[in-house]
Amino acid sequence: MSTPASDRSHEISQRDLRNRSAEIMDGLERGERYAVTRNGHHIGDLVPLRRRRRAVSRAEFAAVSRGMPRLDDRKYREDMDRHVNDDLYDPYDRAYGRRESAED
Repeated sequence: MSTPASDRSHEISQRDLRNRSAEIMDGLERGERYAVTRNGHHIGDLVPLRRRRRAVSRAEFAAVSRGMPRLDDRKYREDMDRHVNDDLYDPYDRAYGRRESAED
């Protein structure tokens, strides 16, 4: 099975990595990948980091949202009331249950 050209790694030796580090870093910034060898044995890969997008455009969000089902607020609240027990954790229990409050 062949890999797409963009997924192929350039093979570089440990010596190349040391001597051509600036060139290799520039290649990484362009999205190139490198297979690093030592004494002819593959010892690791240098791969570019995937850049995360900081925001989604309004048009892209609208396009994705069109396929989403509509949310019925009343049904959602009924489901939450039916399946979530609010009595399981009360943030005030720790203070009032152990008499740690300032009012005691």
